[in-house]
Amino acid sequence: MDNDADKTMTFFRFEDLRVYHKALKYVEWVHSNTTLFPENEYQSLTLKFVNAAQAIALQIAEGSSRNKTQFIYYLKMAKSSIRECVVFTAIGQGLNYLTEDTIEQSRGQLMELTKMIGALIGSLQRSSSGGGYEER
Repeated sequence: MDNDADKTMTFFRFEDLRVYHKALKYVEWVHSNTTLFPENEYQSLTLKFVNAAQAIALQIAEGSSRNKTQFIYYLKMAKSSIRECVVFTAIGQGLNYLTEDTIEQSRGQLMELTKMIGALIGSLQRSSSGGGYEER
């Protein structure tokens, strides 16, 4: 049993992906920064922003259990969710709900996520084996 505790790999392979953990950090960031939005914006802006941020991590997790072609598709869907978050950031800026600092933080994290997902897509496309990226 002690041997099991020493393992560094996880059961769900997506949990080994740095981009997945970055996506979770962004979800936390969105949650903490949208608490400053007015209560009357909850349904129309806050909830949609949070859902879009969560979708980034969810798409990565869901796609990781599929074959490579499908995983790439889900990663592209995660990039679509990133673009949604860019728009929600711009809306928050336009309504003066976000400071210049928080806008910069959001856009910086989203750019980093986009680059990481793009690199993962490239890696999957270059890999020679035809097998899927399956969970253990």
